[in-house]
Amino acid sequence: MSDKSKSMSYKSRRRWSLIVLLIGLPAYIIICVTIMNLLQRLHPLLELLIYVVMGVAWAFPVKAVFMGVGKDDPNSTDT
Repeated sequence: MSDKSKSMSYKSRRRWSLIVLLIGLPAYIIICVTIMNLLQRLHPLLELLIYVVMGVAWAFPVKAVFMGVGKDDPNSTDT
């Protein structure tokens, strides 16, 4: 199998990125806030560190979906 057949098409990446931003990210935020509410009150610097880690951690699993989405469609015939 070639590399090109394994990767998602531009249109599917755009659709998935929209789904991730509209459904996945709010769900992730709700989960993170729920987890933080279940913990007892922590030291403010530790809380800040946890929020920063959670705020960045969501992007790593969906990085491939967002790659090149903001650019023009490479398969487009428009010039």
